[in-house]
Amino acid sequence: MPAPERIPPRSVTAVDLLAKGELTVLGRIREASNAVLYCSVTYEGEEAHCVYKPVAGERPLWDFPDGTLAQREVAAYEVSEATGWGLVPPTVLRDGPYGEGMCQLWIEADTDGAAAPLLALVEEEEPGEGWKAVGLAEVGEGETALLVHADDERLRRLAVLDAVINNGDRKGGHLLPAPEGRLYAIDHGVTFNVEDKLRTLLWGWAGEPLPTQTLEVLGRLEEALTEGAPLATRLAELLTVAETDAIRSRVGELRHTGRHPEPSGQWPSIPWPPV
Repeated sequence: MPAPERIPPRSVTAVDLLAKGELTVLGRIREASNAVLYCSVTYEGEEAHCVYKPVAGERPLWDFPDGTLAQREVAAYEVSEATGWGLVPPTVLRDGPYGEGMCQLWIEADTDGAAAPLLALVEEEEPGEGWKAVGLAEVGEGETALLVHADDERLRRLAVLDAVINNGDRKGGHLLPAPEGRLYAIDHGVTFNVEDKLRTLLWGWAGEPLPTQTLEVLGRLEEALTEGAPLATRLAELLTVAETDAIRSRVGELRHTGRHPEPSGQWPSIPWPPV
């Protein structure tokens, strides 16, 4: 695996590096369902690794007929930045060796065991202290275990972000614990649908009151989504009018209820496979 990436110094921001740098394809990540290329990017003496997902390599989705996966990935980053939580790695839309695509800073996950686990399967009927229950999972023929996730503020913020962007595919493998306690989330191509498609492993807070600080963030986000504001203008370049209206509605609904959403019952609530 490559060495952990460092965020470029302030003289060259990560976004500038990704948007303006020279992309060199180093390999392909074959586990992905769409074309995902591992690249280096260089600009004004700075270099980093990144993921490049060309639009030409996307498989059409019947329930996402408008826009592209790449546009929605960038839109998710823009919304994440507007919250101030910084949960999505720097992401841009740019031209590359195989045409327009999404380019995202590579985050080397902390795999040396120093990071506390975020997900687990337990034999008990109730989650232990510091954990939240998701539901029962099949672990063998006729056997089940309780799927739990950490009662972690970083995950709780991510659960709110996923509700805002209507993430249809929050899997465990999309969570990247990084050095110094940072948590990043990746793979946001199936987001922003106008219909309720929230599928996630982070249901542990379902129905619980949102923290006061989160409600304040949602209030600022609602202002940022008003027509003519920079975020709203940027999203209008990436999403349809209906999708932009839908995110405004979801933010308004979260502020109105003051609670984490619950599964609708009209759509599978947990992605498959879950990792």
